[in-house]
Amino acid sequence: MNTLKTLLYFSIFKYPLTREEIYKFSPLPSKGTIREEIDLLLHMGIIYKLKGFYSIENDLAHIQRRIEGNRMAKNIMPKALKVSKFIAKFPYVESVSLSGALSKGYYDDHGDIDFFIITKPNRLWIARTLLILYKKIFLLNSKKYFCVNYFISSNNLKIFEQNRFTATELATLIPVNGKTVFKSFIEENLWVKDYFPNMTLTDFSKIQDYKKSWLSLILQSFLNSKIGDSIDDFFKKVTLKKWHSKFNHMEKDDFKIAMKSTKNVSKHHPQNFQKKVIDLLNKKYNTIRKQYNLDIHSEHA
Repeated sequence: MNTLKTLLYFSIFKYPLTREEIYKFSPLPSKGTIREEIDLLLHMGIIYKLKGFYSIENDLAHIQRRIEGNRMAKNIMPKALKVSKFIAKFPYVESVSLSGALSKGYYDDHGDIDFFIITKPNRLWIARTLLILYKKIFLLNSKKYFCVNYFISSNNLKIFEQNRFTATELATLIPVNGKTVFKSFIEENLWVKDYFPNMTLTDFSKIQDYKKSWLSLILQSFLNSKIGDSIDDFFKKVTLKKWHSKFNHMEKDDFKIAMKSTKNVSKHHPQNFQKKVIDLLNKKYNTIRKQYNLDIHSEHA
């Protein structure tokens, strides 16, 4: 029941889907198969059709919430693209993509604008620290329009946590800058096609390449040395020490995933949203199994 799995996943975010969206986020080979599964689920009373959307809940408020969120996402997108271009001009930033809810076409007053950033090798922690310092000093530490919480370097493009959550996040990225690097990123993560073979991962023609500012070029010239190596290591060490102290309540395994900190990866997800989503999804699966006696396999985090 791949159609049901897709609807259950998005129900976590109270986000009903159209039939076309169900097809995109499903491994089923044809739209005809999707239609058959939808008809069966409607007949069984497991899902509902409301104003052209399909949902686990028979609640028009979810439809209205989605429509309003889509409208707000469209309105905030010019600002998000402007901030993306600004981030792209920082030292050692090679690619910037929009991620999170906005990349799926949704935004509300409680949301942030999330960015997924690819940096040059061995300079990830310099790039990250400069962006965080900008946020703290000039934005008064507000992450509302400047949530830079996931960095990888261009010599380490493969995402190793491969599950429905990470596949959805990767498949919906909106790349703004760094065409060549982002194309390599997609090529390194074709495992996403195992989850969503019907989806075109990105339109490379829309990705731009923005020139660095003169200040960035000067900083890069100075830091392209052993001094830069030492500074990058220092920033990593200081940040990781701070996180270990601040988030010492987290289980060791959870910390390794949610706050992953290596030479080539920096994640700052203290809520461990990935694990929470997968755990909640599996609970929904269990409920469906018991209530309708359907064979639906659990997801892994």
